[in-house]
Amino acid sequence: MIDISVLNKLNVSDASERLENLRSLVKDADFPAVIPEYINNHIHTTYSFSPYSPAAAVYAARAEGLSTAGIVDHDTIAGAREFIEAGKIAGIPTTVGMECRVRMTGTSLINRRTNNPDQVGVSYMTFQGVPHRNIEKLDSFFAPLREKRNERNRAMVSNINSVTADLGITLDFDDDVLPLSNAAHGGSVTERHLMLALSRKILKSGKSPEDFLSEAGIALSEGQRKKLAETGDPFYEYTLLGILKGSFVKRIFVPAADECPELHEVVSLADEVGAVLCYAYLGDVSESVTGDKAAQKFEDSYLEELFSELYDAGVRAVTYMPTRNTTAQLERVRALCDSYDMMQVSGEDINSPSQSFVIRAMENPMFSNLIDSTWRLIENENRP
Repeated sequence: MIDISVLNKLNVSDASERLENLRSLVKDADFPAVIPEYINNHIHTTYSFSPYSPAAAVYAARAEGLSTAGIVDHDTIAGAREFIEAGKIAGIPTTVGMECRVRMTGTSLINRRTNNPDQVGVSYMTFQGVPHRNIEKLDSFFAPLREKRNERNRAMVSNINSVTADLGITLDFDDDVLPLSNAAHGGSVTERHLMLALSRKILKSGKSPEDFLSEAGIALSEGQRKKLAETGDPFYEYTLLGILKGSFVKRIFVPAADECPELHEVVSLADEVGAVLCYAYLGDVSESVTGDKAAQKFEDSYLEELFSELYDAGVRAVTYMPTRNTTAQLERVRALCDSYDMMQVSGEDINSPSQSFVIRAMENPMFSNLIDSTWRLIENENRP
C-alpha cells in the first residue's frame, strides 16, 4: 500500500492533474529495483472498483518493484489511456485489457456454475493485450451495456433497502452510489460500489458494524470479528465492504442478462479488435484470499468439458491466479492449456488497499511462461 498522502494526490478527480502529480512524485521517488519475475496483468482501477486511479495503480506497481503492470477494469477500458501514459512517466511497461461477464449461450456451460460466484451460465472473461489503436472501439461496444448494468444496479439498491430500511438505513443510487464511481467518465458501477455505499451508511449510522450485521442476519467468522475490531484502519470501510460482498450480495442480487454479451459475440469482438480473449479460471474455493469470496464449488468437477467447449467456441487463452489455487489445480489447468494449445496469462485482481501488487508465486520457475506471455501481450498492443 502506498502512502495515503501520495494516494490522495494520484486520486484527484481530473486525469490530467493526476498525471501531472505523478510526474512530480516520480522525480522524488526512491523506487526499488525492478524484479523481472514480478508481473501483474489483472489490476482494477477507479474506472471499475479500486482504491487506485490508473495513475495511482501504476505508481503502486512500480513502488513494489513490478516489471510490468496491466489494467483490466470491469466492462470498461476507459482508464487505459491514463494507465499507458502513467506507465511512460513511471518507467514501467504496461498492458491494457478489460474484464467482462459472458453468457455461455450455445454451450453446455449455460447451466453450469463456471467462475462466477453469483450466477450460473455467466462467466468472467478478459480481453488482454488490446491494441492501443482499438481501445475506443472496444469501449464503445460496452458503453450501452454499462447503462443496462445500471438498470440492474438500481434494482439491487431497491433490494438492499427492502432489507435495511427497518434497520434505519436506505440508499439512493444517484446520491449514494454513483458518486463513488467513475461512471461520468466511462467507468462502470459494480456490486462493490453498492456495498461501499452501504458500508459508509452503516459507519455513519452510529450503530456498530457488528451490531448491524447481526441484526441483518449476517454471521461472522472469528477472523472477520478480529478485522472489524481494527477500527483504526484508515481503510476500515473496505473491511466492512469485503464482509458484505461475501455474505450480503447474494441476498440482494439480481441476475445479469442483457448487459452480458454472448460467447460468440465476445469471440468475434476480440478478433475484430485484435485482443487476446481469455477464460478466467477460478477453481473451487475453500478460503478466500481477499475475504470477499465464500467457499464454493466452481469448474473443477468438469474442467475437461469446459476446455473443450471453450476451444470449440474459439477461445484460445486462459488466465489464472497462481496464489489463489493449489498446486494440483494449477498443474491440471496448465496441462489442459498445453493440450489445447491455449496461451496462459496471469494476474491477481487488485481491488482493495490491503493487497500487494506482487505475486510472489511468480518467483517459481514453473511460471516463467507467464512472464513470456506478458511481453507477448505488450508486443501485441503496440503493433501499428
